Amino acid sequence: MTTPENLQPFLSLHTAVVLLIAFVIGVVIGTLTVLTGAPVAAAVVAGLASAGASTPVLRSLIR
Repeated sequence: MTTPENLQPFLSLHTAVVLLIAFVIGVVIGTLTVLTGAPVAAAVVAGLASAGASTPVLRSLIR
């Protein structure tokens, strides 16, 4: 079985770091929302919204 010489990674390091930090931000915001007494569904929406909103910002900040 042969392997190609030039294996390209699925995600670049920059993309992986941005998505990982956005995921952490989403989890933190979702957890804090649940701790305020809001329903879990609202916390999921808040976490997804904060992760989505932070992705372009992180992309421009992390070079």
